[in-house]
Amino acid sequence: MNMRLTLILLLFIQLNSYAQVKPLRVGVAGLTHGHVHWILQAVRDKKVELTGIAESNKDLAQRLMKQYGIDPSYLYPDLSSMVEQTKPEAVTAFGSIYDHLGVVKICAPRGIHVMVEKPLAVNLEHAKEMEALAKKHKIHLLTNFETTWYQSHQEAYETIRKDPQAGDIVKLVIHDGHQGPKEIGVNKEFLEWLTDPKLNGGGAITDFGCYGANLATWFMDGARPISVFAVTQQIKPDIYPRVDDEATIIVTYPKAQAIIQASWNWPYGRKDIEIYTKNRAIIADREKMRMYWDASGKELVRKTPQREPPYNDPFLFLTAVVKGQITLGENDLSGLHVNMIAMEILDAAVRSAREGKIVKISNP
Repeated sequence: MNMRLTLILLLFIQLNSYAQVKPLRVGVAGLTHGHVHWILQAVRDKKVELTGIAESNKDLAQRLMKQYGIDPSYLYPDLSSMVEQTKPEAVTAFGSIYDHLGVVKICAPRGIHVMVEKPLAVNLEHAKEMEALAKKHKIHLLTNFETTWYQSHQEAYETIRKDPQAGDIVKLVIHDGHQGPKEIGVNKEFLEWLTDPKLNGGGAITDFGCYGANLATWFMDGARPISVFAVTQQIKPDIYPRVDDEATIIVTYPKAQAIIQASWNWPYGRKDIEIYTKNRAIIADREKMRMYWDASGKELVRKTPQREPPYNDPFLFLTAVVKGQITLGENDLSGLHVNMIAMEILDAAVRSAREGKIVKISNP
């Protein structure tokens, strides 16, 4: 059997094994996050088995459940009653960021695994409590970022690591933003807490800065930075009077620097990253990757395919982790190690912007 045929056969066996896994029994905690359509579509596509939905806003719940053809009997007024009566294997959190700690407090002692929508927590204090609960009760606590599932990011990471001529990373420039949540028409329930400094921990600095904190930590192989400096602005105080809508975060490592640009003011939505090493440069953007290999500036553009299951979908990934099909590495984008450091960066950025000074990151 030739090598090509062998690889095709192995891929077929792998895909078939994931297809045969019984769907994970999942409960949904909250529906106010605009990304909740992701899990509801997964329910409709039978990627997971829904046990119940905990949401106190009946109007919102009825609207979304009708849209996705979910029987009203799946609705519960609170998370405690939902998990007690339906016994999910895992819960996905789609309420405010402030609510994440409460979800873990209820689920962890019951041995229920949790996946929260980005970022991990509303602040570092909450994150540390969540981490302690997850470790004490031996549950998986994952954080879902859209950018985790971009093949371009994965290929950029692997290309740099496998190229002996690349050299160490010296700079990362990470762009995440759009026109603004109100401008793009997010639903009112999402907008209410997204623009609340207590429930979201900030504005654009949290909403989009978290992507950069997560990716920078991953590309730096889980290293903690030595300092963080951030500047925030309210360019549209008439629309966002309580939170920032523009943020720039500079994260300093011993021999590298990451610049995180987060915005609710750009003319279009973007999520891309520039990676610079001594001898290489790569720009990764969703479905494509641009590479520059020498000083001539000659550009090589490569369209990247979608990642293979379960690495292309948060809920297939969650299923594989919970069922023991894959083991999370320490430097996994969804895992606790990376996201605790990302929370250190975000927490330091918020303090830096508030105090107008560089915040040092001390050793743990």
